[in-house]
Amino acid sequence: MKLTIGWLYAATMNIYGDRGNVIALRRRAEWRGIPAEVHEIGLGDPIPPDVDLFFWGGGQDQEQDAVARDMAGDKGKTLRAAVDDGAALLAVCGGYQLLGHEFRPHAAAPQPGIGLFDAVSIAGPERFIGNVVVDSQWGELVGFENHSGLTTLGPGAQPMGRVRIGRGNNGRDGTEGAIYRNAVGCYLHGSVLPKNPALADWLIARALERRHGHVELEPLPTPLEDAARESAIARAKATR
Repeated sequence: MKLTIGWLYAATMNIYGDRGNVIALRRRAEWRGIPAEVHEIGLGDPIPPDVDLFFWGGGQDQEQDAVARDMAGDKGKTLRAAVDDGAALLAVCGGYQLLGHEFRPHAAAPQPGIGLFDAVSIAGPERFIGNVVVDSQWGELVGFENHSGLTTLGPGAQPMGRVRIGRGNNGRDGTEGAIYRNAVGCYLHGSVLPKNPALADWLIARALERRHGHVELEPLPTPLEDAARESAIARAKATR
C-alpha cells in the first residue's frame, strides 16, 4: 500500500505556510509505515494517473489567473474525474475558489473554475483575518483565515462546517468551506492539517481506499497537535 500525493501548483499557489499540509499528509502516512510520494503538478503539467490525494493551496491574483487558464479544458476535467472516482482532495483559499464555478476579482475578468463545488466566489470589500474555529464532522477544527473572497454555496453544495469563531465563507451565513465526495475546500490557512490530525487522517484513509478498499488507520499519538489546536482556539476566543 502506497500513498501518492499530487501537489497542485506548488510553485505558484503556495502562500501562508500551506506547504505544511503536504508535509503533514506525508509524515502521517510514513509514521504508519505507508510509503508516501509527492508529485508537484505545475502549469502545463498533466495530472498523473496514480495520484489519489491532491492538495491545492492559495496564491496571489496574478498567479491565480494563470492557474485558472491552465485548469480550463482537459486538466480540470481530469481532476474532476479523479475526485468522482474516489480521489481525496484538500484545497485552501485560491484553490478552493477555483474548484467552484468561478471567482470574480476586482476590476478584472472572472476566473473560471472547474465546477467541482456548487459555489461562486467574488472579491469583497473587506479582508477577513484571524483565527477561526469550525464545528465539523471531524470535530472542532481550527485555522487562520486571511482572505477577501466571499464564497456563496449553491443548493448542491455541502459546507465543511459551521463557524463558531471567525468569518468563514462570506461572513454572513455561518458556513465555512465545502465538501464534495472526498474533496474538501476551505479558507483555513496556517497550515490546517498539522493542527487538525483527524482531518488529515480522513483524507489519507479516503485516498488509500480508492485502490485498496476499506482502510482503518492505526491511531497515532497527537500531544503536539492537540496543544497547537488548543492554543489557537484560546487565541481565537481571546480576540473575538
